[in-house]
Amino acid sequence: LLQLVSLFTSVFFTLSQCWGCWKSFDYTIADSTPVSLKLPAHAPYLLIGGGTASFAAARSIRARDPGAKVLIVTDEPDLPYMRPPLSKELWFSDDPAVTDTLRFKQWNGKERSIYFQPPSFYIRPEDLDGAENGGVAVLNNRKVVYMDVRGNKVKLDDDTEISYDKCLIATGGIPRNLQLIERAGEEVMKRTTLFRKIEDFKSLDKVSRNVKSVTIIGGGFLGSELACALGRRSTESGLEVIQMFPEKGNMGKVLPEYLSNWTTEKVKKEGVKVLTEALVKSVTCKDDQLEIKLKDGRVVTTDHIVAAVGLEPNVDLAKSAGLEVDSDFGGYRVNAELQARSNIWVAGDAACFYDIRLGRRRVEHHDHAVVSGRLAGENMTGASKPYWHQSMFWSDLGPDVGYEAIGIVDSSLPTVGVFAKATAKDTPKAATEMSGTGIRSESETEDTAVSPVASDTPSPAAENKDDFGKGVIFYLRDKVVVGIILWNVFNRMPIARKIIKDGEEHADLNEVAKLFNIHED
Repeated sequence: LLQLVSLFTSVFFTLSQCWGCWKSFDYTIADSTPVSLKLPAHAPYLLIGGGTASFAAARSIRARDPGAKVLIVTDEPDLPYMRPPLSKELWFSDDPAVTDTLRFKQWNGKERSIYFQPPSFYIRPEDLDGAENGGVAVLNNRKVVYMDVRGNKVKLDDDTEISYDKCLIATGGIPRNLQLIERAGEEVMKRTTLFRKIEDFKSLDKVSRNVKSVTIIGGGFLGSELACALGRRSTESGLEVIQMFPEKGNMGKVLPEYLSNWTTEKVKKEGVKVLTEALVKSVTCKDDQLEIKLKDGRVVTTDHIVAAVGLEPNVDLAKSAGLEVDSDFGGYRVNAELQARSNIWVAGDAACFYDIRLGRRRVEHHDHAVVSGRLAGENMTGASKPYWHQSMFWSDLGPDVGYEAIGIVDSSLPTVGVFAKATAKDTPKAATEMSGTGIRSESETEDTAVSPVASDTPSPAAENKDDFGKGVIFYLRDKVVVGIILWNVFNRMPIARKIIKDGEEHADLNEVAKLFNIHED
């Protein structure tokens, strides 16, 4: 009996303890619920926008100020990620779950995620205030709608106010659409994709598996990359892929005409029906399909449209912040240190900056987002550095044709091209096998060139003038090289960067081309 009493007493005591623990636990949860929704009222470093430029700035800030507390506010639901694979490698994945994993194989076969860091890298926004060693927090699905630059604070779309010491605007851009599509009505709009974000990739992937025809309007980088990606898919599924644009050839605003025409033929070989000099007159929905009428009378019937007609810099905060928007290039006008006003910097697509070598510019490429974000982050911690490092950009039309470019590359400028016969190693795939990275800019932006040595190999006469296997195209302004495209020539960007930085006139650009050793096998 005594043993039973003792047993019951013990059980009762244990249950009492458990109940006490549960009550305590229950109280903690109840008490912490509002706390978990409480955002920091102040962020020493506030970064508006969750893209590449913001992440590069956060990394740079933390490198120079290890205890820094950084808050990234983004209207996207995702953590910071890189955009290039959305129109490149992700389309070539053989993983049926790629839209969920967002992991892709680089041309060299190595696998990686499009996210810069896993969730464990970040701390929760509500924990930022109490973080002894600082950290980077991301506040998702929130938009900054108002800036009080005198009070050093912003207002979010839910009326939350956050003050800051230093602020970066890295709001990127918004895909443009054709006005005639916007005016065409809801049925046309819901069959049109504006390609920019993860959700756009997922949506277009699904569409391309469920329709018979997709038409891409636009002949620039994005339009041509998506055309090639979908063209590869067309050979497997029977999908009809059409690309149309006003220019005479693919990337006609960038490449000299002869190379643009050559590139168009390469795109056609990828399974794409290319319509050049195509000006869209109207788009209507008829019998559950889209009918695109061109100004020259041609008519195209398709199931879905991808409008890849450029980017509009997001300058929504200009009015409330009193920031100047550049009338020529668009974007927030900043100085050579990427500063718009005291304690406010701008980086990435939204920045119209002063390049100390090439003048005022605005650049919409991944590597510029990395370079400008990093510089802004340094300057937010007091570095006071001017923009001097020329960012590059690259485009791959599948694993076999690609190029890297730097400076001002505009087909309206005079150009000089020097070409050689390509070998098996002169492809984007081979280049990534050598460098070990698929996002080429990440491996090359820190490199610098020192006194490049020209090849002694003589420049052979081209056997076939129409064979542009690999080469260098120089873009000139007032007889000075202001831009360079390396066509299927890789890992030579520091040399190109130095040529532009030197800003010298060259009597014979064939001799300059020897610096890139393009005639060596």
